Amino acid sequence: MAAYGADYYRRRRVEQGKQVWERAEVPPGWKQCRSCGEVKPHSEWHKNATAPDGLATCCKPCKAARGRAGHLKRAYGISEAERDEMIAAQGGVCVICQEAPAEHVDHDHQTGKVRGVLCFGCNAGIGQLKDRPDVLRRAAAYVEGNLWNPTFEAQGVCRQPS
Repeated sequence: MAAYGADYYRRRRVEQGKQVWERAEVPPGWKQCRSCGEVKPHSEWHKNATAPDGLATCCKPCKAARGRAGHLKRAYGISEAERDEMIAAQGGVCVICQEAPAEHVDHDHQTGKVRGVLCFGCNAGIGQLKDRPDVLRRAAAYVEGNLWNPTFEAQGVCRQPS
């Protein structure tokens, strides 16, 4: 008769060449994370009503890291390492203002192609101007004071500078 249970399961996993976590001594009120393997207090875990102990399987920092990596992959098709390479190539600062730290991945909404990593303000500004180069050029001309200086030719008729 075969014995079933935790020991049987662990032995079978080892025979199959799969990873088996070594059991750690965990005091009451603490839990071992399946991702990082650290033993942490229950305050470091999200709640999960369907789990036997009422807590998630990985700690809050591991879940946050997994969430960031998943978002980059789903939204932009890049990994965290690729994003970090882009930031390093930019010198760690926003490509547009060249002052604030680069933290937000910018992409073309038409093609989905990643253009660079910007600061929040520059990324939001480009988004507010609908990613349209013609609108961005007019905005730059406006800020420089070159855009709306109409020439009056006749009553009610004005010409914009070219």
